[in-house]
Amino acid sequence: MGGSPLMLYTCLLDGVQCKNLQAICVARGWEPNSVAYSSFAYRGSNVHVVAYPSGKVVITGKGTEDFVRFTVEAEITGQYRLGYNEVHHEDWFEDHGGMDESGKGDLFGPLVSACVLGGKEQVRHWLDAGVRDSKAIATGREVRRLASLIYKTDGAVVEVFTLGMRKYNELYGGFGSNLNKLLAWYHSKSLANALQRRSVGRVLLDQFTHQPLVQTFYRGPAATIAMRPRAEDDPVVAAASIVARAEYLRSMEQLSQTAGETLLRGAGDAVLEQAKGLVHRLGPSALGEFAKLHFTTAQRALFS
Repeated sequence: MGGSPLMLYTCLLDGVQCKNLQAICVARGWEPNSVAYSSFAYRGSNVHVVAYPSGKVVITGKGTEDFVRFTVEAEITGQYRLGYNEVHHEDWFEDHGGMDESGKGDLFGPLVSACVLGGKEQVRHWLDAGVRDSKAIATGREVRRLASLIYKTDGAVVEVFTLGMRKYNELYGGFGSNLNKLLAWYHSKSLANALQRRSVGRVLLDQFTHQPLVQTFYRGPAATIAMRPRAEDDPVVAAASIVARAEYLRSMEQLSQTAGETLLRGAGDAVLEQAKGLVHRLGPSALGEFAKLHFTTAQRALFS
């Protein structure tokens, strides 16, 4: 395949295939591991295999590529896909754009939209480097590493659009208190900036609404904007997801320094307690410097 060796691979297997995979691991005498929420996990020579009840299988380690080629594909699925992306996914290698966001479901920290434009050479480089949906990347350090690589890729265009928390909270009401409309406006901004730098015919993003909201707000060079579920399978969209998450993490670090404590992600009970603590320590008016005030969690922190 060239480039960096494949160190992480994920796939979906049915029940019979998962049983066959487990049987192979046992037959090879691999050491069973305990991994939270997994159906089974085994560690072999340079390979770590973890399977989940959903059928998702995560394979990591220096021996990942050989194990996928000669075991998963040859003995279990019978489908030879690794290394054949340009045959099975020709659209990945066409010039196009990808958009994704980060921070939408988190109380603390900004909403970030990222748009990445690329083509054949960029996608080959990113696939070799391990670029994939940011949700499949375990550590912030790896997200930052890949984001840096994407920014530095010859021929790629990367644009990020985000606003400070005060401005975000001010704008939210102006979009009819509709988060999807605000997100679509964000995407329209990052896309317009990107297309000023490189022309592509189409742009893809993960489906977050059934309405063509991005098209409604977009004002810029002509391009077809399409949405579909699980668009992060496309390497250019995956690159955008990584860039967006890296910017969100950078912003969270800055906000945490200002707050004097590490701000938590999500919007659950622990986040609620942290928000209450900020209100108690800094005053109610300060919460809008760190949090999305339209969240129910923020309202509970302010008025409980």
